[in-house]
Amino acid sequence: MLKRDPDDYIRETKSDIHRVPRNFDPELHPFESNREYVRAMNAAKLERVFAKPFLGALDGHGDGITALKAHPQRLSRAASASADGEVRIWDLTRKNCIKIFQGHDSRSLVRGITFDAQGERLISIADDKKILTWKVEENDDEDNVLEPKLVKQPLESITSKNMVTGITHHRYHNSFATCGEGSVLLWDSGRTHPVKQFDWGVDSVQTVKFNQIETNILGACASDRSIILYDIRAKTPAVRKVIMDLRTNAIAWNPMEAFVFVTANEDYNCYAFDSRHLKRPLNVHMDHIGAVIDVEYSPTGKEFVSGSYDKTIRIFPVDSGHSREVYHTKRMQRLTCVAWSKDNRYILSGSDEMNIRLWKAKAWEKLGLLKDRQKASLDYNEKLKEKYSAHPKVKRIVKKRHVPKHVMNAEKEHRIIKDSKKKKDANRRAHSKPGTVPHNAERDKHVLDELE
Repeated sequence: MLKRDPDDYIRETKSDIHRVPRNFDPELHPFESNREYVRAMNAAKLERVFAKPFLGALDGHGDGITALKAHPQRLSRAASASADGEVRIWDLTRKNCIKIFQGHDSRSLVRGITFDAQGERLISIADDKKILTWKVEENDDEDNVLEPKLVKQPLESITSKNMVTGITHHRYHNSFATCGEGSVLLWDSGRTHPVKQFDWGVDSVQTVKFNQIETNILGACASDRSIILYDIRAKTPAVRKVIMDLRTNAIAWNPMEAFVFVTANEDYNCYAFDSRHLKRPLNVHMDHIGAVIDVEYSPTGKEFVSGSYDKTIRIFPVDSGHSREVYHTKRMQRLTCVAWSKDNRYILSGSDEMNIRLWKAKAWEKLGLLKDRQKASLDYNEKLKEKYSAHPKVKRIVKKRHVPKHVMNAEKEHRIIKDSKKKKDANRRAHSKPGTVPHNAERDKHVLDELE
């Protein structure tokens, strides 16, 4: 007598859903690729249907946003600063302000903020030449506070001799670096005088950033269109220097690759460099139609986000020269700062119309708890889109983005300018002696010189 075990074909949770046995022999499924292609098309279309990246805005500042920083330990915390000298701590879960720090002059613009290694203190700098240290965490009851707590007295206050324009904190130690008029200064917490001073004959340095892996390396952007690398252990701290075609506004180190960093430039591009070979960038990331103001890597190191004066935010894969995503709203004006959350799921942006916006890193990502079958379905759709990504119709659906009219018109104009330059070079090459008009790659056009 034949007998079958019910566990082989009936699910444990519900007896009405039967487990279907399947033979994976390709000869029995001649139209498998056809079905998968249709599913990939549907997955690509549904991706664009559910692409709603904007999550909300954080209102409260009374002037343009000048700096943003995600908390290094707590995912629900972020700090922001504005041009009226005010610094705020935000609860991203409830989208409300927890603390307000008022120690800088109300007429002075806050140039930068940074958390310490543990996230217990916040350091801010402004045009009033003050370096103020604030206590961030006091107790665990902050989540229940309805009104923000106003703090006017900082823990520490240092008055610098010169204007301070940038600040960055060491990943592990209680030391931080500032930049300003002509030099980069290294400070220790609790001391009122800098430990070291780094100079390399420049008028001013706008931005400075600590490397997250090689923590003794500093990257800085100077007013003479140069990018300078410092080693805080060496007697002659300046290691290398590269001069660009136009000025660099911001720099960010890759958190997963020690030698790689990306810069935001005035010529509408972002440049990825290997610090061991600065004569030629690793990649040129082009899509913006205005000066790029700020840039930051994702925690995975596979992507970075940039904010520009063209009123858009773009997300670039590190191995691609063009952006995979562009975010914009009708009311968002020129971007001044961007930040990426430590769980790799959210992006913060600050603009000069006094608003901080919260975005999803993946515009089509479904938030909240997912069942196992939902996760399996979403993973299957992602693999299908990856498998058929080179197919023209799937590629067109996935890459199509609607942009504001001024961005679209500027893109057309830039395309005409680039095509005319290429045509002119081709004509000169065709009517010149062979070898006199060389082919110049895009990566070789923008670096002028390298100094050691």
